[in-house]
Amino acid sequence: DGSQLGLLYQPAYAAQSRRMPGVEALVRWRLPKLGLMMPVTFIPVAEETGLIEPLGEWVLAEACAAARRWPIDTVAVNISAIQLRNPGFVERVINIVAASGLAPSRLELEITETSFLDNIDQCAASFAALRAHGIRIALDDFGTGYSSLSYLKLFELDRIKIDRGFVKDIESDPNDAAIVSATIGLAHALGLEVIIDQVFSHTSHE
Repeated sequence: DGSQLGLLYQPAYAAQSRRMPGVEALVRWRLPKLGLMMPVTFIPVAEETGLIEPLGEWVLAEACAAARRWPIDTVAVNISAIQLRNPGFVERVINIVAASGLAPSRLELEITETSFLDNIDQCAASFAALRAHGIRIALDDFGTGYSSLSYLKLFELDRIKIDRGFVKDIESDPNDAAIVSATIGLAHALGLEVIIDQVFSHTSHE
């Protein structure tokens, strides 16, 4: 019934200004006896059972309502491939955002590359419709899929998120540093913003 679900919000910091322009909404399931359950455990089950769409819409509504009250620029929400394939997805998103009172330009939908594999044309059309309404689109886990560069050409995007696998050893591995540097340069050349998914150690403050 959703009573045990809750959202946590991961902050996103701007590298130059050090301000916090946005957050990412992360769903968690807190069970009375088992404690906190992570999405990697229950999201696949939700997708298999068809519950991912009502769950995803609940997360979106909760995140939009929270962001409307906060002094931040954007809130990012992860979208399942199953949601994206639904022909009514765009209309549902627009209705949820309107009901929350959040300005559409303050919402960013994060999509993984695997979401595109089954229906590229429909995805492109959905992205175009969402962006026409002012909603931002981000490509999550960039660099871990099959055709990252071609997606940058095919789809209208606002931001890419570099996967933490390329970032966690950036201070010690020159290959990771080169990949991240090249990716940032490519994104900026295409007019895209970049976010790096990383939990830093106590020795790093950048």
